[in-house]
Amino acid sequence: QGPLTPGRLVNSKTFSSVVQDFFARSQLSQFMDQTNPLSALAHKRRLSALGPGGLSRERAGFEVRDVHPSHYGRICPIETPEGPNIGLISSLGIYARINRFGFIETPYRKVIGGKVTDDIEYLAADTEEQFVIAQANAPLTADRTFSEPQVTCRYRTEFCEKPANEVQYMDVAPMQVISIAAGLIPFLEHDDANRALMGANMMRQGVPLMRTERPYVGTGLEGISAKDSRVIVTALGEGVVAYVCADFVVVTPDGALPAPMPAASCPEKGIWRYDLQKFRRCNSGCCFNQRPIVRRGQRVAVGDCIADGPATDQGELALGKNLLVAFMSWRGYNFEDAILINERIVREDVLTSLHIVTFECDARDTKLGPEEITRDIPNVGEDMLKNLGTDGIIRVGAEVKPGDILVGKVTPKGETELSPEERLLRAIFGEKAADVRDTSLKVPPGTTGIVMSVQVSTNNKEVEADKAEAQKSAKESERKTQAQIAKIEKDLVAKLSGYFLNEKVDADVIDTATGDVIIPAGKKIKKAQLAMLAQAHAHWDTKDESLQNKLGEIMEPFNDAFAGIEDAAAEDAVAGAFGSDFDDGGEIVKHVRVFLVDKKNLSVGDKMAGRHGNKGVVSRILPSCDMPFLPDGRPVDIVLNPLGVPSRMNLGQLFETYLGLACRYLGFHAATPVFDGVRETEIDDLLKQARAVQEKDEGDRSWITPEGKTVLYDGMTGEPFQQKVVVGVIYMLKLHHLVTDKMHARATGPYSLVTQQPLGGKAQLGGQRMGEMEVWALEAYGVAYALQELLTVKSDDVQGRTRIYESIVKGTNILDSGMPESFSVLIHELRGLCLDTQLLGGETDARRPADNTESAGAALPAGVASDDLLSGALTL
Repeated sequence: QGPLTPGRLVNSKTFSSVVQDFFARSQLSQFMDQTNPLSALAHKRRLSALGPGGLSRERAGFEVRDVHPSHYGRICPIETPEGPNIGLISSLGIYARINRFGFIETPYRKVIGGKVTDDIEYLAADTEEQFVIAQANAPLTADRTFSEPQVTCRYRTEFCEKPANEVQYMDVAPMQVISIAAGLIPFLEHDDANRALMGANMMRQGVPLMRTERPYVGTGLEGISAKDSRVIVTALGEGVVAYVCADFVVVTPDGALPAPMPAASCPEKGIWRYDLQKFRRCNSGCCFNQRPIVRRGQRVAVGDCIADGPATDQGELALGKNLLVAFMSWRGYNFEDAILINERIVREDVLTSLHIVTFECDARDTKLGPEEITRDIPNVGEDMLKNLGTDGIIRVGAEVKPGDILVGKVTPKGETELSPEERLLRAIFGEKAADVRDTSLKVPPGTTGIVMSVQVSTNNKEVEADKAEAQKSAKESERKTQAQIAKIEKDLVAKLSGYFLNEKVDADVIDTATGDVIIPAGKKIKKAQLAMLAQAHAHWDTKDESLQNKLGEIMEPFNDAFAGIEDAAAEDAVAGAFGSDFDDGGEIVKHVRVFLVDKKNLSVGDKMAGRHGNKGVVSRILPSCDMPFLPDGRPVDIVLNPLGVPSRMNLGQLFETYLGLACRYLGFHAATPVFDGVRETEIDDLLKQARAVQEKDEGDRSWITPEGKTVLYDGMTGEPFQQKVVVGVIYMLKLHHLVTDKMHARATGPYSLVTQQPLGGKAQLGGQRMGEMEVWALEAYGVAYALQELLTVKSDDVQGRTRIYESIVKGTNILDSGMPESFSVLIHELRGLCLDTQLLGGETDARRPADNTESAGAALPAGVASDDLLSGALTL
């Protein structure tokens, strides 16, 4: 019966099915949001009151959703969705952790006898209730005692003032109360809570840009959040950078590169190799790419940033761009939160992002015969096939537009009776053209790009040609591996020759695999013997301990290189056998995956936002010469509506604008932590310093003023605007709601089988819906014929659709509408309630059954008078 294994003793299917079911079907097992590093980090720190054992959206009341005193430092009061899930889905506080009982704890500094210590204690909400807790920014003296006799504290649910000696704990930081996303909003304390919520949520939707730039005005959390999101590469050991390229970085203790290039890290020797990820597609379709920011000879310490990832700059989170902003109205183009943009932003790729789209195509073994991926497609012109290879798959590097063929595929047709013409064509052109139809994979509408890569995998039931192709590629891979091994062996022989050529050894060196003597004792060593030793690098031995140590020391770096090549070869072999992962019972013969990369510039209709909930849509991209310009001739990058500030009460954007301007001219990046940031007086001082610097550089053309407003000139007329305008630097993000992904049009397309109405939504190639409210609007105007068209021949009147098409073709244009299919659905539903409803026809009064019951419908049941049926119908 064979040996006993755990699999034979225990049935693991029960356990694995529960685990699989959780990850595949559970409401709380979600596809990670990877739009940018912050969105991934926030998703991992998400808390939910929904799901199994939780609440349901409909039954959750106001009390559950509202902010509670026990949330302090544990659950963020700001970051939560705006829709039906408000308050049910929330985010973990910055310093919060979950204890072994599943309760959320937050840290506090211990206060003993009015003196603040460095001891940190984590408290759960029920424990915290009994203590008096001071705020983090309570003023302290040099010896860490409270400088005021009365201290503002929290006790139970109240904020109150207590004597200093009664305080037991103190907050660790002012930003303790909020989450990581809200903690990235500078001047959060000056924003209304509703707008701060929008700001925190929209930062998670920022698209990673091609050229990143960290904000002039940050909160100090940008570096920590980028590091903790794991998108940047940080040094694991200290040393000097020995080699840098786009794909990997090597760090060694002295900056000298080892003889064979290390294939992996070797911590014992202080050699670190950092492999970078290049142009990978993440879950949201954005481009994940890492690029080195160190240079050769640079010394790095543990934790230093070696390579930037998506949406990071110099190891800090960089979700948007610093833009020169003017708060003013401009010819109505920034009405209702619309945004006016300088053409320079598009021309210089300031807000350009890369997006990677995947398309998949399967060739299946159908009942009528196998589908084939081929270049030979019936009724397709040569210009459509110009970018396809001989195997029918598009070449890498080809530029594609909607309707282009990515993978040519033909599917066998069912056998049907052929007409004489088809029989003639089949006789002339052969069998193939007639018995297959074109089912090629084409680029959908609204998608353009360049083919980045193609992955082809085949199932175990390969056709012979595929087998030969796989064998050929395996042989090629084997040949490359052997060539690499031979090169390293040659280097090893050269190294050994320097020490042992023409020398003698005291003990035999033996090949442990075969038992043969490679180098005999007491004889001069020849080059051929060293070559044999290099080939047996993994299996040799000698009784001379000093010789063994010497040979081991020489061979160790080469053994690492051999191991790296063997691992790579094993990975290639696994990749070649990818077909074995299919679970379709061998139905899929070939699977092709095509990756397109699309460079998306900022365009009219794209959504943009700042960090304070100040969102808007690009309404016009204006030539630089027409934009409002400063006294020194520089046009602004972006024009925002000043009416978006007072009613929204998000004044943080103005503080950011002023401080950003000072930072740009003084050449530094400011960190203004939440609830403990830069004061208004400090911004005034910085603006004065910036003016002094500008006056020194530009003289009379300096325009920075102490009040933060300046004269702007109209780019179209050259005249100054009547009022002075706030001009500064603001950090703006391009959000994932891109107009190219949303734009959609339908001429003809699929219909619903039940109602015969066009489908809805872009994914189904749907049409616009004439809902109840739209019908009411048209009824209010009294447009009876337009309504009749829309609700019949343009929607679900099957015969009428055909007749109207025929009449348009003939040029008669007569509206001849019939019965809409949705009316038939209604009648069938009534029949489901056992009500045999029928439409009465003929010339008779529609309210009374006609005398001729055969023409009016079914005969009346015995004993039922027609008047009784009529009164029953009217009641219904």
